[in-house]
Formats: sequence, C-alpha cells, structure tokens
Amino acid sequence: MRFTSSKILVQIFLFLTSAISQSQNSGISPVLISHEAITADVFCGYDSFGYLYQIKNNVFSKIKGKEVFEYKNVSLGKITRVDLQNPLKIVLFYEDFNSIVLLDNQLNKISEINFSQNPNPIDASAAGMSTQNQLWIYNTLNQQIGLFDYLKNEYKIVSIPLTEPIKYYQTDFNTFYWIDKKKQWYSCDIFGKITTLGKIPEFDKIEIVSSSQYLFSVGNKIYFSTNTKADSDTFYEIKILEKSFDKFYYKDQILSIFTSADITNYKIVTP
Repeated sequence: MRFTSSKILVQIFLFLTSAISQSQNSGISPVLISHEAITADVFCGYDSFGYLYQIKNNVFSKIKGKEVFEYKNVSLGKITRVDLQNPLKIVLFYEDFNSIVLLDNQLNKISEINFSQNPNPIDASAAGMSTQNQLWIYNTLNQQIGLFDYLKNEYKIVSIPLTEPIKYYQTDFNTFYWIDKKKQWYSCDIFGKITTLGKIPEFDKIEIVSSSQYLFSVGNKIYFSTNTKADSDTFYEIKILEKSFDKFYYKDQILSIFTSADITNYKIVTP
C-alpha cells in the first residue's frame, strides 16, 4: 500500500511540474502600438479598414476619427453578439428575440430575420456569418448545427445532435468552433464533418485563432496556446501592461485590450 501511495504522489508531482513548466516558459513580449480613450459598454473589434466597432447603451457604432455610423433597434432588446467577418455585411444577433439583423458598411439595415417565423422551428442560441449567403445557426430545439440561407429563407441541418451544452462558440466562413461544458473543443465544417480538437484549460475569456491555436485569459493574465496534438498544448504568457481588463480581441497578430476607459493595441508575434 505504501508503494502504491508513493507512486500516486510521484505521478501527481510529475504532472504538476509538467503543467507549470509549460505555462512558465519565456512567454511573449508584445510591442505597444497604440492607446486610445473609449467610452463604450462593449468593444467589438476592428475591421481591416481601421474602423472601430462598439456598443454603448445598446447602440451599435462604427467609428474612425470623426466618421461615425450608428444603428439601434429598440424592439429587439439587447445585442447578444456581433460578427465582423464581412464588414460589408455585419451580423447583429439578438438572442432574446431569436433574431438577426444584417447591416451594410454604413450600418444601414439590409435585412432582419426572425427565426421564430421560420416554417421549420429554430431557437437560435449561436449565430455567425458563413459562406454563400448563409449563416451558422445552433438550434437548441434539436441541439444541431445548421446553415440558414438568408436570401432563400431556407435552413438545413449539417451536424448530428451535440451531447453536451455549448460553453463558448466562434465561427468563421467555413467552420463552426465550440467548447462544451466539459471544456472539450470541436469544429464542424460546412459539410457537417465534426473534428475533436482537444481539451481546453480553465478560462475566463477565450479567442480561437485556428484549429490549433487560441488565446485565453485566467484572472488578469492572457496566454497563447498552440496545440500540435490533441493531448499536448504549449502555453505562452503574453506580458501585457494592464493589471486588469474587461475583454481582449485578437486579429491578424494585433491584440486589443479593452477596459472601461480605454483600448490598448499590441503587436504580437506568436511562436
């Protein structure tokens, strides 16, 4: 019995040592690019043209210098999520009203979609822009991922039912990523192929970069993770100046740190 207990203790020690050595490596030292004051409730990100997007008092804004565009829709309640993948066709998701609004580059409404009025019942709890006039939708009624053609008003299921609730999701044109309540990370392509990408550590906030890379925060520290194998992650702490923050946003090697008063932008070179 003593031998067995000692063996277990040694295994635990080796596991903890390995985990600590992974997280306490040389880290990433970002380069400060810019710092600007902001008065917003939510920082949504930047587009490739340098416009900043934010939400203040549930008004969605697009800002660059003195150029300001705004959109608000009081009838749909709170904006749940903003998808900026296509700055010419921005997606605003209003989960409480099971609706999506598509905006053009001047924040004029292109269309408004109420999934409750669809012939096939849809209760959307996740949404994002996909390809070929389609939107990614996670339908909680059947727990399946689907694609909604907003021009034809047609919905098709692409995945099998998910067995665990979604904790976090993120989309690009070709992929629906999600992390379930057990912190398992998956992807689903537009043809319905589901891939297991690994297990994610505990996180407060997270941004998926690709099928093998992501950034996450714990407390007030941000880490970059590269996953070369499903069971082997390497973590690098990104050494930002902020002692606390509300949100971070990452795109094209630019890390934006949002607080209640300002945004700081860093250039980072990932390993």
